[in-house]
Amino acid sequence: MLVDRPLSIDGALADPAVLRLENLSKRYSRDRPAILDGIDLELRQGEYLAVMGESGVGKSTLLNLLAGLDHPDSGRILLEGIDLSTLDDDAVTLLRRRSVGFVFQAFHVLPYLSVEQNVALPLDLLGVREPERSRRTAEILAAVGIAPLARRYARELSGGEVQRIAIARALVHKPRLLLADEPTGNLDPRSAAQTLALLRAQVKANAGGGILITHSRTAAETADRILVLDVGGLKPLRAGG
Repeated sequence: MLVDRPLSIDGALADPAVLRLENLSKRYSRDRPAILDGIDLELRQGEYLAVMGESGVGKSTLLNLLAGLDHPDSGRILLEGIDLSTLDDDAVTLLRRRSVGFVFQAFHVLPYLSVEQNVALPLDLLGVREPERSRRTAEILAAVGIAPLARRYARELSGGEVQRIAIARALVHKPRLLLADEPTGNLDPRSAAQTLALLRAQVKANAGGGILITHSRTAAETADRILVLDVGGLKPLRAGG
């Protein structure tokens, strides 16, 4: 069953900050500089943050660390007060499944499942039963504009349509932390604007937090804050309200 607020492993209420990074560092080779070095960040409830930066500076690495898909070399990642480094792989998977929505740049949509089956996967994994599962799936498919395609197979659809499946799947379980890696790269300007508005609205509605990775200044301008990742560090570009 879904809960409105994730609990810590011992059942206590977690840190009200959605996400904290403390002196986070990551390197892939000892003879090369760290790709991330000493990153500190607090993502508050209801805050939608954009991270910009050139290719190769570590934006996707940062998202993988935040989602628990990779491990930092030093520092801490606290998701609602829970230190990911203290959890085993099964516990990290459970926390990610419950609390994180991830829009991958490569989509990772399953081609031989229908649109609605792809989108409902997070609900299936969380044990959400009918009719709630179908209601939530239909609601988010309508929100991203692909409800008429619900019974089509993902392999039959265009790149832009598949991207919408990935976005719907990331939002369907109302995650506390939304991570989006270039979520509008294959969408036309009108659809991109609608999708960015939807991502922001979902973060606000869930009182969670969101991090958007993008090369687009236009996309980044939809966030409350814009940070630039460069030479291992995060620097503010603009403070917003």
